[in-house]
Amino acid sequence: MRAPELRGDVWLNTGGRPITLAELRGRIVLLDFWTSGCVNCLHVLDELRPLEAEFADVLVTIGVHSPKFLHEGERASIEAAVRRYEVHHPVVNDPKMELWSQYAVRAWPTLAVIDPEGYVVHVAAGEGHEEALRRVIADLVKKHEAKGTLRRGGSPYVPVEEQQSELRFPSKAVATAEGRILVADTGHHSVVEFASDGETVIRRFGSGERGGQDGPFDVATFTEPSGIALLPYDVAERAGYHAVVADTAGHRLRGLDLITGEVTTVAGTGAQWRNGPDSGKGVDVELSSPWDVEWWGPAGGVVVAMAGNHTLSVFDPVSGSIHRFAGTTVEGLRDGDVSEAFFAQTSGLAADGDKLWLVDAETSALRWIEPAGDSFTVQTAIGIDLFSFGHTDGPADKALLQHPLDLAVLPGARIAIADTYNEAVRRFDFFTREVTTLATGLAEPQGLLLTDGRLLVVESAGNRIGPVPASEPSVVTGDAHAVRRPPTVLAPGEIDFSVVFTAPPGEKLDDRYGPSTRLEISASPPELLADGTGVGTELTRKIRFAPGVTEGVLQVVAQAASCDDGGAHPACRITRQDWGVPVRFEEGGASELSLVMAGEPRDAE
Repeated sequence: MRAPELRGDVWLNTGGRPITLAELRGRIVLLDFWTSGCVNCLHVLDELRPLEAEFADVLVTIGVHSPKFLHEGERASIEAAVRRYEVHHPVVNDPKMELWSQYAVRAWPTLAVIDPEGYVVHVAAGEGHEEALRRVIADLVKKHEAKGTLRRGGSPYVPVEEQQSELRFPSKAVATAEGRILVADTGHHSVVEFASDGETVIRRFGSGERGGQDGPFDVATFTEPSGIALLPYDVAERAGYHAVVADTAGHRLRGLDLITGEVTTVAGTGAQWRNGPDSGKGVDVELSSPWDVEWWGPAGGVVVAMAGNHTLSVFDPVSGSIHRFAGTTVEGLRDGDVSEAFFAQTSGLAADGDKLWLVDAETSALRWIEPAGDSFTVQTAIGIDLFSFGHTDGPADKALLQHPLDLAVLPGARIAIADTYNEAVRRFDFFTREVTTLATGLAEPQGLLLTDGRLLVVESAGNRIGPVPASEPSVVTGDAHAVRRPPTVLAPGEIDFSVVFTAPPGEKLDDRYGPSTRLEISASPPELLADGTGVGTELTRKIRFAPGVTEGVLQVVAQAASCDDGGAHPACRITRQDWGVPVRFEEGGASELSLVMAGEPRDAE
């Protein structure tokens, strides 16, 4: 299909100048449909970096920012995200999701490759496509160089001027027994130790370079660290370090010795978890964007919010082992036993006795875990589903948040919430089940810390940490909002469903140990589907919608294994994608639905 022209309301990293596909004719163009709060989209940004370097003279990457939440569509928010995540290619904002519709996109993230003649020749949804894209791009270079249609050189990228500050997009903070404050300085890839005033810098763990090098505090490197957990004294003595850092984009846990300043890797290989073991010796197990960490006695270790695959793990600093504690890797909101519960990008943890409180960013939810017999159970205090959000106080079952990223336990069984995309601090009372607003007008609060009776807030977009402004709690009655995506109009009753996966050039499906594909289908509400739910190995299925239901969301998880075609020891890869497809039923609607995980695109719808 001919690639639709690029249009949006804001262009970033171009000096403000719009870019057209016409001026890029002769170049290979890679469109990255993303949104800044989606952790899978952040994974893709890291996957694209080596490709952009390798094919710098023929490839132009353009980020199409199609916001999920209202806040993500605001210019200041996008500008901050582009700087925070070191996006070094042009970005166009698509607030009404018009490009999303024209390119028939149905999931974050989605990648579309446009050849030098202006045709969309490859689409890939989800993450894990780096090697496949490398082969597709190399194949296009060879083909169009032979045709004489390839043009090399030049880049439309114009870097923005950065302002220097002590902190750069900090995320979370903790207070040591001595009263010092450790802050994850995410944008500087380091951890800063402040005096108790929160202003005087004592030292900095990390050189400021991206990386995963261990060693002395001024030599070690981090990659976008976030959460920090202090270990109990006796555990620290046995482990040999005092704090655990969630080195988020490095997919590692790091140990900090607060006496010697030594930094060590205690879990994670540096590779992102795809589908392998998630339990075992910590340094041998792959992690997926650990976002926060918290010591919790009932779990017997450090609970890790594995935001990248929507699970929680427990790390034992003494034995060095790690194991999955909660979640199934399916993104959603489902309570019950921890082994069957759904989470959605858990980003903040706070222990309170026999309760572990958490915030799920993508469901805008406040939840807690507590012991239940021989297991643990999950319950939700605030939150509805993956698509509902807002700024509404009052009874907790009616209250709404917008992409919260942290929380803190207050006296009197109250929980303070860093309601990040509402730029507010909220409060939940466990006994009255009421929600109020403590402060507004904050610059993307991503961390909360109660120390010496003061509630401190880390304002990530403001590059600062300070006290929450003192004021009486207020009740905000804002509007309820829903994620804005065009619904797919389907015919009522039974339809043919399929997921398209085509192995890239030089690869084939890996069926050495059984079926190479997996498909899981569910729905919200659950009664949307009368038949066709569950897990299977085929990527095609007939599904039947229940009579009388007019709309809902089809939830799909697909996976495919592929390997190099040939060689004694072929490299193998797992491709995985989650979709939440809003659907509406009308007579005359489509009788089939096909989602592209990787392969040739269909005509835009």
